[in-house]
Amino acid sequence: MDSPLPSVTGHNAAPISILLINPNSSPHMTDNCLKSIAGKIPAGVTVHGFTAPRPAPSAIEGRADGVLSAAECLRAIVPIQDRFDAFLVCCFSHHPLVDALREEVPHQPVLGIMESALYASRMCGSRLGVVTTSERSAVNHELAIAGYGFAPYSAGCAASRISVLGLESQPKEVVYAGVVGAAKELVEQRGADAVCLGCAGMTGVREACEEALGTAERQVMVVDGVAVGVQFLTALVREGLGTAKRGAYRPAKAGRDARKQEWY
Repeated sequence: MDSPLPSVTGHNAAPISILLINPNSSPHMTDNCLKSIAGKIPAGVTVHGFTAPRPAPSAIEGRADGVLSAAECLRAIVPIQDRFDAFLVCCFSHHPLVDALREEVPHQPVLGIMESALYASRMCGSRLGVVTTSERSAVNHELAIAGYGFAPYSAGCAASRISVLGLESQPKEVVYAGVVGAAKELVEQRGADAVCLGCAGMTGVREACEEALGTAERQVMVVDGVAVGVQFLTALVREGLGTAKRGAYRPAKAGRDARKQEWY
């Protein structure tokens, strides 16, 4: 090429504050999420870790756990919402807290790690799959994948058969074998070329999956919704984008005030 291409170099390091929400009450999972993204946070961005207060469940493994955890988080986060520019809900599910925060916070963007991982996978591959913890999670996740509109591109879910808390308490070789085995099933038997890690607790297994699936050779992409969720939120804040308040996410506070409900 005879002449250089026109270019611009970014200099925007304006501060952005993101609240990373672990909606279960296990602090070690919050710490692990923060450690996993520490080397990837963009300049100017600070990510704060929030752990759901008790009596929120210690792990979220079903719809009831999701509802109970959402209620405790909402009560704790709404009073401090103005401190943050964006919110990331770190539960790989269609967690009720995502929509609740979109309704309650005034303007900041809110993402869940499931939708973040699904969108990133669709951008990077033609067929996506999700490694889940349990077989019940696989059923619920497949319903959520369809709800997000990704069913035509889905290779489905494969269970590692390791519980959420087991990802931390089980020996590493057991965890790696379960997660990598499920990922290989999605790739080798179902044709996935993008694999989502279907639990925030799986962040530490990403490198093992990438090595096993050939990410270095660009054959399969392994997507961590926690890491990519932070990047998506940073982009949304930089672009001045947040939750539109005219439609389904119109605040419910006026209705509570009208019925004289002063509590959550």
